Amino acid sequence: MNTLSNILCVGSVLNTCQRGMRLGLLALLFVSRSALALDINQATEAELDSVKGMGPTLSAKVLKARTQGPFKDWNDLMQRVSGIRQNKATQFSEQGLTVNSQKFSAKPEM
Repeated sequence: MNTLSNILCVGSVLNTCQRGMRLGLLALLFVSRSALALDINQATEAELDSVKGMGPTLSAKVLKARTQGPFKDWNDLMQRVSGIRQNKATQFSEQGLTVNSQKFSAKPEM
């Protein structure tokens, strides 16, 4: 092979590798996005701790309240766990936390 053929061959291999890496990154982002859905009734302590704004103290309160039964909805969660109110619920829901697979939806004030 002459030099130009070598360059074209290497360029083709690099282009294929880069395309594969881009596809891999897209697949990773898709999996990561779907992995963000985390139901509070099934989440482990470590999973709860990984939610930004939750922290060990709040996750311990969630786990303690959950021993009395699963949370029915976001309102039930907010009534049973001190420290989780509308702002926190919105923040957690935006990160993928759900209650019975439901995202938090603040009711408009009248």
